[in-house]
Amino acid sequence: MAVKVRRQRPRRRVCWALVAVLLADLLALSDTLAVMSVDLGSESMKVAIVKPGVPMEIVLNKESRRKTPVIVTLKENERFFGDSAASMAIKNPKATLRYFQHLLGKQADNPHVALYQARFPEHELTFDPQRQTVHFQISSQLQFSPEEVLGMVLNYSRSLAEDFAEQPIKDAVITVPVFFNQAERRAVLQAARMAGLKVLQLINDNTATALSYGVFRRKDINTTAQNIMFYDMGSGSTVCTIVTYQMVKTKEAGMQPQLQIRGVGFDRTLGGLEMELRLREHLAGLFNEQRKGQRAKDVRENPRAMAKLLREANRLKTVLSANADHMAQIEGLMDDVDFKAKVTRVEFEELCADLFERVPGPVQQALQSAEMSLDEVEQVILVGGATRVPKVQEVLLKAVGKEELGKNINADEAAAMGAVYQAAALSKAFKVKPFVVRDAVVYPILVEFTREVEEEPGIHSLKHNKRVLFSRMGPYPQRKVITFNRYSHDFSFHINYGDLGFLGPEDLRVFGSQNLTTVKLKGVGDSFKKYPDYESKGIKAHFNLDESGVLSLDRVESVFETLVEDSPEEESTLTKLGNTISSLFGGGTTPDAKENGTDTVQEEEESPAEGSKDEPGEQVELKEEAEAPVEDGSQPPPPEPKGDATPEGEKATEKENGDKSEAQASVCRALVTGFGF
Repeated sequence: MAVKVRRQRPRRRVCWALVAVLLADLLALSDTLAVMSVDLGSESMKVAIVKPGVPMEIVLNKESRRKTPVIVTLKENERFFGDSAASMAIKNPKATLRYFQHLLGKQADNPHVALYQARFPEHELTFDPQRQTVHFQISSQLQFSPEEVLGMVLNYSRSLAEDFAEQPIKDAVITVPVFFNQAERRAVLQAARMAGLKVLQLINDNTATALSYGVFRRKDINTTAQNIMFYDMGSGSTVCTIVTYQMVKTKEAGMQPQLQIRGVGFDRTLGGLEMELRLREHLAGLFNEQRKGQRAKDVRENPRAMAKLLREANRLKTVLSANADHMAQIEGLMDDVDFKAKVTRVEFEELCADLFERVPGPVQQALQSAEMSLDEVEQVILVGGATRVPKVQEVLLKAVGKEELGKNINADEAAAMGAVYQAAALSKAFKVKPFVVRDAVVYPILVEFTREVEEEPGIHSLKHNKRVLFSRMGPYPQRKVITFNRYSHDFSFHINYGDLGFLGPEDLRVFGSQNLTTVKLKGVGDSFKKYPDYESKGIKAHFNLDESGVLSLDRVESVFETLVEDSPEEESTLTKLGNTISSLFGGGTTPDAKENGTDTVQEEEESPAEGSKDEPGEQVELKEEAEAPVEDGSQPPPPEPKGDATPEGEKATEKENGDKSEAQASVCRALVTGFGF
């Protein structure tokens, strides 16, 4: 009996040990399930998390505040962030960096670089010859690019989230302004990689705000379309967005709420910062006037004094939003001289009169891009801290012609909450109620190529062609395929932005180059020599505009087909070869639709030529690789912009998802992939 007991004890210990290991693994797994969002504003950022047992929640920083200043102070061996860096701005303004997001993805000759230098002359910007961008020159041995500085801020936001969640976090959704172009979005992704973050999505801040609004009002959404306008004036910019909410029928989950971005308008430089800079200049003038005749230096030449004035201007703008006047006062502004002056709201409004005239601009842009009138907009909702300025509300209310402006949303935290909801939806660790998001392309993208044609015997000329890949206000993410049918040799094509006529002259200068990249294909001629007996189906280029609004060229392939008679007794060698090649080099499969992803339009679109004619027989196929959910009663997406009429003999062909029927013959298709480009 004793022997049996001794034999059983080790078995029990082994069983309990296995249970303990499993529990430890489960606990370790639960400790890495949290996701985060970062609402990255020009002046401050908000961080939110979701973890098991904790719904969406705003992260408190080390000072127990819900928002953190986006400021970094860099010394030789020290770094300060947030409120600590803000306090260092007075002592060391040259090493304290703020509003550096305005330099992301900008070349050195961009007007915004010159504007930044004029606003903050204490910073030394040096030219980076390799990237054609600028660096912050902190000292002779210390320099950082704007992307590196943003990477430090994102890493700091991650540490705040991890301390708050009490577990490591690597998955994040980051908000970006809707007007960010490809270069600016890639700069944010590069900064996130430096911070060790896995970016689930770059979500437009206006889309995140709209998602937050819809999630908390899910019960109010029905099959009748509701058009809501969000007017977001933050510190650095202003964005106006028209969003349509509606219940739609999806293939995966039946009837679900959907938001669709219908129209967008923006002003890159209209915001609270410009108002504060006007106030700072006014206060500097008053201080110089008080010291007139004392042979004193201009206060504008003292970086520390100007940093103090900017901080006071920020406080003054906030106070004047609720009071008719206020006394600005700074102890020891310069040379141990105190400063005190009374500023009224009327004076403030006069200083910013031209800024207030620009308030209706984004509204008109949004209505124009949505092809809607103000009568179709049910409500206008204020977002962003600068909308608290009374004059902004007064001018906006007059521009939209409504009885009142909606203030039933948290103007500071809505984007962070919407982004973290999207993070939970994209994470595999959480199950959230589906909310379909149909975001919209702001800047159209097209493909341009030139080839030689023979108009008459012996007479050759070059023809320039354009094909729209992603149209303005079209939905994304989506994949497109463009097929070049007339090339049998190496060639190149350009990927450019499309018609940017909706931007003003100044915005076009800030936008920079309209060429995204030039693709040079090598090996096309070799592929034709390799399959001389096959029928060419063209050169197919596969493009992807992902959830973050970032364009990529996934692959380019040469497609060949031949018909092979079926043998009932034995499968032919050629058919086996075709099946093998198809399995090895199969085309891109339709990605599974994500719950909160933006689905593509259902119909595959034609792409008419723009501005030039091709000779008869030239075919360029433009097709989409994914389908949209079936919708009941929803308004169709905006139509593709039309170019010149398609010339006679040219077709932009469409392919059905079913492809061709194979009754008595099988198709052997060879895909030659891996072109050099």
